[in-house]
Amino acid sequence: MVTDTLDAVDDAGTIARSLDDPEAFAPLFDRYSTMLYRYVSFRLGAEVAEDLVGETFLIAFRRRGSYDLSYRDARPWLLGIATKLVTRHRRAEVSRYRALERQAPVQTVDGPEEAVTHDLTAEGSRPALLHALAQLSRGDRDVLLLIVWSDMTYEEAARALDIPIGTVKSRLNRARRKVRDALGGVNPLKEDLDG
Repeated sequence: MVTDTLDAVDDAGTIARSLDDPEAFAPLFDRYSTMLYRYVSFRLGAEVAEDLVGETFLIAFRRRGSYDLSYRDARPWLLGIATKLVTRHRRAEVSRYRALERQAPVQTVDGPEEAVTHDLTAEGSRPALLHALAQLSRGDRDVLLLIVWSDMTYEEAARALDIPIGTVKSRLNRARRKVRDALGGVNPLKEDLDG
């Protein structure tokens, strides 16, 4: 069916339809809940991830009437909502990084971060990275994690956080520099941190 194929790439159409038919919003949950769960779980732990993902979709559903339909991809919008909810739990996030820094590697949630965590553990820089993440400002950490672990572009991160692209670039540069410095100039990721 043509509509199903269009839905797979046109979240704006799904949101527009949901204005008249609230049940039409469900495909967004099906499409993005796992990705959001991984993102929140990595940042705050599995204990609160499910609740925050549910809250993310509740907020998105309530605000769907103000969604800018010129953006076909709702992923940055949803990640922006989730990131703001994570910010409310900032102390828990920093505490989690500090606790993980002190303990042996834990079982990770399947996803892109699993490969990164494995690489970090293999190189022995995981505790130092977690310490570095805990030391970053909220804004710098949000940008770094959205771009590095959620694979967003600068434009998508700017949209998600409702900040200018220049701010995304400066925060990312600062965060990468601080993480690299905390690791003694070693790049814990396979890709170049200078992007």
